Amino acid sequence: MQRRYLLKLATASAALASLPRTGWTRQVWGTNPFSLGIASGSPTSDSIVLWTRLGLAEVEAAGLLNSPIAVTWQLADDRSFTRIVKQGEITAVPALGHSVHAEVVGLAPDREYFYRFICGEALSAIGRTRTFPQADAAVQRLRIAYASCQQWGNGYYSAYRHMLAEQVDLVMFLGDYMYEYPASKPFDIRPTTGGWITTLAGYRSRYALHKSDKDLQAMHAACPWIVTWDDHEVQNDYAATHPGNSGKPVDDFMARRRAAYQAFYEHMPVRRAQFASLLNNLSQEVRMFSNVAYGRLANIYTLDNRQHRDLQACTRNGRPGGSRVDPDKCPIWNDPKRTLLGSTQEAWLNTEFTRAQTTWNLVGLQSVFGPRNFNTQGGQSFSNDGWDGYPAARQRLIDSMRNTRLANPILLGGDVHQNWVGNILANYKDPKSEKIGVEFCGTSITSLTTLTNLEQAKIIAQHPHFIFGDCESRGFGVVEITPKHMTTTLKAVRDATDPRSEAFTLAHFTVQAGRTEVQKL
Repeated sequence: MQRRYLLKLATASAALASLPRTGWTRQVWGTNPFSLGIASGSPTSDSIVLWTRLGLAEVEAAGLLNSPIAVTWQLADDRSFTRIVKQGEITAVPALGHSVHAEVVGLAPDREYFYRFICGEALSAIGRTRTFPQADAAVQRLRIAYASCQQWGNGYYSAYRHMLAEQVDLVMFLGDYMYEYPASKPFDIRPTTGGWITTLAGYRSRYALHKSDKDLQAMHAACPWIVTWDDHEVQNDYAATHPGNSGKPVDDFMARRRAAYQAFYEHMPVRRAQFASLLNNLSQEVRMFSNVAYGRLANIYTLDNRQHRDLQACTRNGRPGGSRVDPDKCPIWNDPKRTLLGSTQEAWLNTEFTRAQTTWNLVGLQSVFGPRNFNTQGGQSFSNDGWDGYPAARQRLIDSMRNTRLANPILLGGDVHQNWVGNILANYKDPKSEKIGVEFCGTSITSLTTLTNLEQAKIIAQHPHFIFGDCESRGFGVVEITPKHMTTTLKAVRDATDPRSEAFTLAHFTVQAGRTEVQKL
């Protein structure tokens, strides 16, 4: 132990010796302030965002709670940092929770890098990241993990330990990174602190709780992430400017939403330009939707289905949030004006589809796409919170993919805590209509579901556009694409309540380029 300590001290001393001196002091910390880990994300062919946030307890113990703190970042070609490519200093300010976002530009394409942070005499863990290939590059392989829904109390994040072993190039996180819920006995496996979350301090605290998980920290440090949000980053089932249905109502929902959006920025490797208007008090909105090319192999689209949507239709008893609805008893269900993405995002996406020149097009859209009638006795019962509740908007997205002749669309979703795999139909009312793409809606990392596999099987029996489902497993998906085909592997942990749980392959699928039809292997 003494030898390891001396080696770590020597490494830290060498790093400190190489630092720029401007604005920097040898702050002494009682414990390492990088307790929330490090991350990289929002990759392009020549840039990356490096993230960390100094831990509240460590900052408070150092007497710096209301003080700006200088943090140095370094990016190197090698893990030992003998060849530093870029470095700089950022001031972590109290107004942004002492978070750090280093937007590093001018990098070489398709290149692996290593990064770390230094604050006074404290040294962070070392992270690995990489830039994307240039948009016109011929690329032979891309390997992505997709995940969502990680309620802290429902289990451990052992799924990330197994994701780490998959050696993916990128993680796409599709929403519900944290939950605003308090402890929920008897379902809590580990304690959720802080009660209902409604304020900036509360959201910061809850993110810090989630980010304290070592398996999650390790996965963040292993490769870049592309992230979007869903509802629990603010409130369950909220819709644009309308509150959802969890916890005691607040007097000013938009103030709560603003606090939640800021906290998301503070804890994610995202670009400031996306949040600049909100952080400068010029607007209540942020820009979450985006597209980035991975050479000529794939476009990766990230959508936002919460911030710009219309209110859910015909929710029972007029209460906020979602519920299951019989469309025949809801006059506005098929209103062509209703939107899930908002007109601006819809128009942007159609333009991006028009420009697409890649072999594959991966769309992260948060939830399951194909229709699911939960009434298997001859009636109708559809969720009004997801795509089922916005059928005209779903058809517009389908028509956009068809009219632009989008090559090999693959939709990746989450939200529902269940695996659903199926074909995208040109017209879901006609089971024999053209197959235009494929969807993989993933289960949760930990969050529970009330649907059983038997109930899901009955739903699939009346919806042949789905070819597979599983409700009882927690885990993630791995997508590997080449110019000729893609494979998707659904990975599951045996017991999410066990921090040392083993994992297994739940199912395996393939799609041939140009076929737009999924097959189970």
